[in-house]
Amino acid sequence: MTRRPFPASIAARLAPAALLVLLAGGCVSLAPDYHRPALPVPATYAAGDSGAAAATAAADIGWQTYFPDPVLQGLIATALDNNRDLRNALLRVEEARALYGIQRADQFPTIGAQADGSRSRVPGDLNLTGQPQVTSQYQVGLGMASWELDFWGRVRNLKDAALQNYLASDAAARAATLSLVAEVADSYLSLRELDERLALTRETIASREESLRIFRRRYEVGAISKLDLTQVETLWQQAKALGADLEQARAEQAHALELLLGAPLDLPGMPPRLDDGTVMLDLPPGLPSELLVNRPDIVAAEHRLRASNANIGAARAAFLPSITLTGAFGTASAELDGLFAGGSRAWNFAPSISLPLFDAGRRSATVDLAEARRDQAVASYEQTIQTAFKDVSDALSARRWLAEQVDVLRATVAAQSERARLAQLRYDHGASPYLEVLDAQRDLLAAQQKLAQTRRALLSSRVRLYAALGGGTQAPAPAQAAAVPQDASPR
Repeated sequence: MTRRPFPASIAARLAPAALLVLLAGGCVSLAPDYHRPALPVPATYAAGDSGAAAATAAADIGWQTYFPDPVLQGLIATALDNNRDLRNALLRVEEARALYGIQRADQFPTIGAQADGSRSRVPGDLNLTGQPQVTSQYQVGLGMASWELDFWGRVRNLKDAALQNYLASDAAARAATLSLVAEVADSYLSLRELDERLALTRETIASREESLRIFRRRYEVGAISKLDLTQVETLWQQAKALGADLEQARAEQAHALELLLGAPLDLPGMPPRLDDGTVMLDLPPGLPSELLVNRPDIVAAEHRLRASNANIGAARAAFLPSITLTGAFGTASAELDGLFAGGSRAWNFAPSISLPLFDAGRRSATVDLAEARRDQAVASYEQTIQTAFKDVSDALSARRWLAEQVDVLRATVAAQSERARLAQLRYDHGASPYLEVLDAQRDLLAAQQKLAQTRRALLSSRVRLYAALGGGTQAPAPAQAAAVPQDASPR
């Protein structure tokens, strides 16, 4: 059978359509397939620290729910509105969003309108007529700047890398928000601890000052020796020194909290002792695998890993030909009134193709650099997971053992209180020297101070556990969080 030649007219009609199908059908991506690295930590936390099964994950509990204390809620809200570090983190999200928009625009041609007009005079001795000539040229049209046909996915991979960097910055801002919430809560607890210790110390100072007054009177009438008076005065001075030290620590802690708030600290009158049962909730830890979606620093590290993976594809595409299109369409005329007359149509089309033949290994080195950065991102991602696992394990261990210490210290304070009472009775009846009373009262104050410190440390461990588990990151986003573009979901 005789094969008929394909008509040239049909081929001419199909060529533009084939080009459109090729452009619309996407491009080849030279980026390596992404596979999430294996979890570099055990599947469970240390034995005895797993806790009860959680009905609600920590990530679903917003900070307003986890910290029901109204004073603490007000401080956290103030910090979220005014803290400068958080403000910078949110601005970095906007910066990354703009960079993503710039990179995304490179996928599409840039088309602009232009209008030109010119008049020129040529002397007679420079043309064949021997007479001076005045010429005019006017042109109006649409032009397309150099647009790269992304056959090898270089532009798309750069766009994907910018997208992942944007998502990483958004996750980093959520990590900064969670960190700020935890820092404010911990700073508030430290301030309340110092208030409680100061209240205990002031009570002790007042009690010992009264004792000193009584002993001074007894010494004046010759009922006691000067040694007894000196011992009582020493005990009073020690309490005063502790009070001054705590006052300084409390002032410094208030200044640190003001820095976190980004605003003056204005605390209402509160009881000196913090109610441990109402300041925050308690949490079970869940499983280590949940950290991958709940910890914003891990989410940010994975987005950076995806970005480095996309950069490899862009670097590989540099080995293949680059095709760009430039063109314009419009009208041109020597007379202004003939600019839109029949036959004034003008156009130009200038495709170009380029392929570097020798670059002294630059492109190979660029690929090696992208792969090395990808390997660094893998190591950073794995280290972030290991750090998160350690944070949770440390918080669980602290919560367990500090609770036991609190129980022991409460029993110790009760025992020391009884010891001090009995020592005072023995001294009053002349059965022992005042040195025994001195030691008992000193040990009682030390035990009370240690109990207040350990109770605060136990509460701080629960704050750290909430932050380590990505607390509140899956709850409704705060108002100041940046919106994610509709096409900015990770792939």
